[in-house]
Amino acid sequence: MADQLAAEIIATIKKRVEAESGEGTTASIVGDITTETELSELGIDSLGFADVLWDLEQAYDIKIEMNTAEAWSGVQSVGGIVEAMRGLLAKES
Repeated sequence: MADQLAAEIIATIKKRVEAESGEGTTASIVGDITTETELSELGIDSLGFADVLWDLEQAYDIKIEMNTAEAWSGVQSVGGIVEAMRGLLAKES
């Protein structure tokens, strides 16, 4: 079972994917997002990834640095975003 942070991040990603896809075929996939879900399965490319990070910045009132590609290059799944955010939020507090 996902923890509160994971659930919130999944909800944010789901909203973004639904907004981007409209009423397309992705909507059926969106309902089943877990921390194991690969970003590519959701149709999230590099621009979509930046949009998701923007949404998370707004939701948590933090600044996410994306100046270096290696900072986020290893993130391939929803769980990767959750763990990266957990680290960022720990630094903020």
